[in-house]
Amino acid sequence: MASSPKLNAKIPEGTLENKWTKYRSTVHLVNPANKRSLEVIVVGSGLAGASAAATLAEMGYKVKVLCFQDSPRRAHSIAAQGGVNAAKNYQNDGDSVYRLFYDTIKGGDYRAREANVHRLAEVSGNIIDQCVAQGVPFAREYGGTLSNRSFGGTQVQRTFYAAGQTGQQLLLGAYSALQRQVGMGAVQLLARHEMMDIVNIDGKCRGIIARDLITGKLERHFGHAVLLCTGGYGNVFYLSTNAMGSNVTAAWKAHKKGAFFGNPCYTQIHPTCIPVSGDHQSKLTLMSESLRNDGRIWVPKKKDDTRKAVDIPEDERDYYLERRYPAFGNLVPRDVASRAAKERCDAGYGVGASKMAVYLDFAANTERYGKIEANKKGLHNPSKEEIIKLGKEVVKEKYGNLFDMYKQITGEDPYEQPMRIYPAVHYTMGGLWVDYNLMTTVQGLYALGEANFSDHGANRLGASALMQGLADGYFVIPYTIGEYLSEEIRTKAIPTDNEAFVKAEAEVQDRINKLFSIKGTKSVDHFHKRLGKIMWDKCGMARNKEGLTSAITEIQQLKAEFWSNVRVPGEANEFNPELEKAHRVADFIELGELMCKDALNRNESCGGHFREEYQTKDGEALRDDDNFAYVAAWEYKGDSNFELHKEELKFENIKLAQRNYA
Repeated sequence: MASSPKLNAKIPEGTLENKWTKYRSTVHLVNPANKRSLEVIVVGSGLAGASAAATLAEMGYKVKVLCFQDSPRRAHSIAAQGGVNAAKNYQNDGDSVYRLFYDTIKGGDYRAREANVHRLAEVSGNIIDQCVAQGVPFAREYGGTLSNRSFGGTQVQRTFYAAGQTGQQLLLGAYSALQRQVGMGAVQLLARHEMMDIVNIDGKCRGIIARDLITGKLERHFGHAVLLCTGGYGNVFYLSTNAMGSNVTAAWKAHKKGAFFGNPCYTQIHPTCIPVSGDHQSKLTLMSESLRNDGRIWVPKKKDDTRKAVDIPEDERDYYLERRYPAFGNLVPRDVASRAAKERCDAGYGVGASKMAVYLDFAANTERYGKIEANKKGLHNPSKEEIIKLGKEVVKEKYGNLFDMYKQITGEDPYEQPMRIYPAVHYTMGGLWVDYNLMTTVQGLYALGEANFSDHGANRLGASALMQGLADGYFVIPYTIGEYLSEEIRTKAIPTDNEAFVKAEAEVQDRINKLFSIKGTKSVDHFHKRLGKIMWDKCGMARNKEGLTSAITEIQQLKAEFWSNVRVPGEANEFNPELEKAHRVADFIELGELMCKDALNRNESCGGHFREEYQTKDGEALRDDDNFAYVAAWEYKGDSNFELHKEELKFENIKLAQRNYA
């Protein structure tokens, strides 16, 4: 198949190993004096946004950063727990740039661009060097070398970590770099501001309309380029592991102004989350994938077994991941582990009161660590109690904060009994379509990190989100944005009283007025919960034609009801969280429809997109490479109307194959 003429990925010529090197050596540059007159707006202040803003300001650009939190330190990146990948090969276990590239392509079920993924693998090592220089307290071995652990989808140890707080520590590093630039006056930081729309002038993005969330005032901001670093859209399902403020509004507004949306149906379900406990919940809690290093996942061999886990003998336990995937065991990719857990629970082997959970058990490795520690201490013939005590100390050092969090939420001590876990929505591989430069189909508008579609294909490997966000911000955009801005040095700052700014602000105000004018009887959360149920039931872990067709109709009906019966209390010119939610839920409803249409159109299973009609005899995802080896890039054409454009995926360095983790 040929790629759509409207899509130009701008992948450099040359061999895979030399594309990025050659690009950096030949890309157009902006001299220091000109950088001082070029303005860049960064929307979002998580890892991608903070690292991009700090780096661009350090280079000399005038940077403006917006975040809807009261501080960049509250960005959702802080919630990432397990680690960040890098091809350092510290363990001398066979890792390399190529192996990280291969694992990422395979883990994404062969639905990612080779050039982008190889670039990500190339710069991964630089990320660790950068963060160490910033003082990020990565775990270290006794001799002082950085420690690594394994994550799903790999057979090497390449994940660097800071206990169970890796995202927090990495964000503090990026935040420190950002605040340095704020202190020097190179960055203007606008906290408690939300982007409401982009402003296009003569085919280029030239700024944004923002709302001050404290005063309610609408503001116009000019930029020679705009970077969207606004994360993913998992909260379309209502219940997810995302922070409750995480939303799709910035990306969706850009989509409606010309930016194509790539692979919206690719949703990652994380296998190790604390199960739903009731209708009262507004979010779910993630237990880090790092726990699969030392935890063994199992269910009873007997259906509807009501015995306590500790009372079930070893020979009556089904370690189903180890049984089905012996080569990778508990460290299969997330999509594989999630579907396997669902299959066991659906078959009647689930545990806990809801029977919608499986066990994550640390007993075996706690004992193993205890024996190692006993040997290190020179203890001969230690008792079982001594061994367990020593082992618990090791486990506590590695995962203590995660174990504490689990106990606080569930009231159960994971040191004494297995955790109960079940899959939940975690990450979205879809996002705004971008070319090799990270530019959308709107000139001057870029998308970084989870906001774009580019690096993970149909499934993200664990510890790769932090890697991508930091790679995009620290090491990719500083080069690629120069290619565009080198042609903009003669463009003067456009006054914000320009007709395009006035019109865009008026459209935002009209939407606000419309929301308040409805005066309906149902809350915003009412509609969000209903949307979430539709999406989870019919576009979640498993999808089928009948369910997706029904979901599209139901979402269209929900949209009509939302715009006729939603109740938004308060006023526009004040702090109004319900108005914020109303904007976001309205966008989620429209996105949900597109996600279902994308899933319905893709008649295959791949990664996180599992169509029940397309599976192997063993229940694994069955791809159709002849017809669906492409990026689905959707163009907005009006209400409920989207046009599909296809970017052909060419695999010149990796042979397409059915994934096998056995």
